Amino acid sequence: MSTLDQTTTRPSASGTFADRRRTITEAAYRIRHHALNMGAVQGQGYVGQALGAADIFATVYASQLSFRADQPDWEGRDRFLLSTGHYAIGHYAALAEAGIIPVDELESYGSDDSRLPMSGMSTYTPGMEISGGSLGHGLSIAVGMALGLRHQGSNARVFNFLSDGELDEGSTWEAAMGGHHHQLGNLTAMVDINALQADGKTETVLRTEPVAEKWTAFGWYCQRIDGNDAGALLEAFDNAAARAASHGQPSVILCDTKVGRGVSLLENREKAHFMRIEEHEWQLCREQLAAGYEGTASA
Repeated sequence: MSTLDQTTTRPSASGTFADRRRTITEAAYRIRHHALNMGAVQGQGYVGQALGAADIFATVYASQLSFRADQPDWEGRDRFLLSTGHYAIGHYAALAEAGIIPVDELESYGSDDSRLPMSGMSTYTPGMEISGGSLGHGLSIAVGMALGLRHQGSNARVFNFLSDGELDEGSTWEAAMGGHHHQLGNLTAMVDINALQADGKTETVLRTEPVAEKWTAFGWYCQRIDGNDAGALLEAFDNAAARAASHGQPSVILCDTKVGRGVSLLENREKAHFMRIEEHEWQLCREQLAAGYEGTASA
């Protein structure tokens, strides 16, 4: 069951901070559980990224994003752009948690004629704003979309999810300059910094640190947090929301995460970018996830 009412246009910011954090923690657990179930259908996939980014997805959909679950193309919606198309498994789980797609449909992940391909496609999936593929394009699209919404007089915001690997791309930094130049205060970017790429550790492929100083120098309001801490995420996104405006400084939230978060078997796996998981291991992953969540909930 989704934590969000089907007719809700914006997740409620009412309630105590502790209550909102608890809602996010619970949603993140279900997103991780959905991701494991989807991965088991194929026996492989980008499961590690979905587990690592689950807290980010949960925070955005449960506390920040304005949308109508039964009207994914509602004109007044905030736009969530998944620049990292291969993270679609995590995004699908979030869309199901938000009530935009049925939970039962997740079983079709990666199958022929499914609306849920392994890399995100806007033409197939409700709530998927852009198609994935070559990395480094998402922020450019987000800048154009935020500028277009401003010209339309819309109060909608644009949220762009990108990875630390995309910081290797020059197009990302061109877009960052554009966001500052146009003073797109309606744009918030989040970077999943899991320190891992297909070719190895991010720092060995192309050293991008100091990342926070770079974004600040490019004119963005920058926060760096533990991306697996629901409380830190909520505070950072609330800070960005408080500054959001048609004209103003764009925001970026740098989220340090761990691939496979919540499942120790996968957290410690060497080849973690695209995981092949043995049939007997899936249930063990679910058990480790549940045990960790129950331990957190009872603490």
